Amino acid sequence: MQYIIEGYKPARLFRFFEEISAIPRGSRNEAGIADYLVEFAKARGLECHRDAIENVFIRMPGSAGREHEPAILFQGHTDMVCEKNNDTVHNFETDPLKLAIADGKLYAEGTTLGADDGIAVAIMLAILDGELESHPPVECLFTSQEEIGLHGADAFDCSLIRARRMINLDSESDNSAIVGCAGGIRSDMSLPLTRMPFAGEALRIEVKGLMGGHSGENIHLGRANANKLMARILNVLLAEDDLHLCTCVGGSKDNAIPRECCALVSVRSAADAAAKVLAIAEDIRGELVADDANFTVTAAPAAAPAVMLDTDTTRHIVLPMTVAAIGVLAMNHSVGMVEYSRNMGVIRLEENSPSLRLVFSSRSPKESQLTASIRELDALAALVGGSFNHHSRYPGWDYAPVSPLRDAYIDAYTRLYGEQPIIKSIHAGLECGLLKAKIPDLDIIAIGANLENIHSPAEKMELASCEKIWTIIAAILEM
Repeated sequence: MQYIIEGYKPARLFRFFEEISAIPRGSRNEAGIADYLVEFAKARGLECHRDAIENVFIRMPGSAGREHEPAILFQGHTDMVCEKNNDTVHNFETDPLKLAIADGKLYAEGTTLGADDGIAVAIMLAILDGELESHPPVECLFTSQEEIGLHGADAFDCSLIRARRMINLDSESDNSAIVGCAGGIRSDMSLPLTRMPFAGEALRIEVKGLMGGHSGENIHLGRANANKLMARILNVLLAEDDLHLCTCVGGSKDNAIPRECCALVSVRSAADAAAKVLAIAEDIRGELVADDANFTVTAAPAAAPAVMLDTDTTRHIVLPMTVAAIGVLAMNHSVGMVEYSRNMGVIRLEENSPSLRLVFSSRSPKESQLTASIRELDALAALVGGSFNHHSRYPGWDYAPVSPLRDAYIDAYTRLYGEQPIIKSIHAGLECGLLKAKIPDLDIIAIGANLENIHSPAEKMELASCEKIWTIIAAILEM
């Protein structure tokens, strides 16, 4: 293949990143990347295990003279969030990513880059390919389906792991180490639909141009949620017009703040309703943060479909969307970080949908708050005759008072760069919590290269930052 990344070291790390970027690897579509990893291990005579969910585990002996040292485990996930702009033609099931570079940063044209967590895969491959001359025994765990509920880590047989030190490579900042994370749960609401023959005038409303981002890492930045803004618009029309929903589609991932939402509705007068929509949009524009400067709303007459939802069903969709609490729900003021949040990531009401699908993601390091979120959403659904399926719950990861690996990282970073790194917990889910629950004496840190706007088509990776993380890892393994 033709490579575009030049002038950065180690060169083979970036070659591996470009190679895996040519392999479609959305969640539940990891067979191709698993094939690649197994063939990689086979070609180098490395011990390799692949399971039914497409996790891949590879073990490499220590270098000469270090064969009997304690092993170290590196871990990251192979799947990526598959988001694209509406005007981008790309099939995530079959097409390679179209990589490009600007100002020292790598991105994919019109789609997510998959550096979350492709950079982890590339780093582990470079280590296993012999880029480091001196190292202890190395184990690399490539997990699947992380982005849809940490399913790979949950299913993995941890009895294969001998190491009791683990470097997770799923962070997004090269000057810090993560030492704790939130737990979370997914909640899917369904609601039966009653349709009737279309009447009135059809109006298509589109909310676009929002920044979006990761529903944990970016939730505190105040970026608007397209589904929530659509609910606000629809609620006004519900109160002032004879509104009937026909379709409403917004977001595609529960863990991504939705950037776009489109609704087709019936109103008495499309022209009058459009004027109201645009007036509401101007009010909203004055409330948005700078990240959402490209926000737009359009409202235009459309071809009428055959059917629409009846009045009660329309209300039973619009009202929960309007009143559901999302964003930052509680702060931990002692450490100045988000403690509890919720994202309304997906709404799916299509022309032939048998029921509404409305998807939430709740996050907190406290199990009690996750349970409270379940009960609150259940109560909301009960008010409108809907129901929730709560699933993919995973534990948080608590800060360890004693961590030799954390100390080694701090020492290496300080020696290399003459300053102390940032040590922090994050409001996002990492597989560390699940692996720590299975191996309680596992000493863990999470580090990574500088990434921007993950889970959105604006995702970028700073190439020089990848060199920095590699240097830090090499220094830790020398200790």
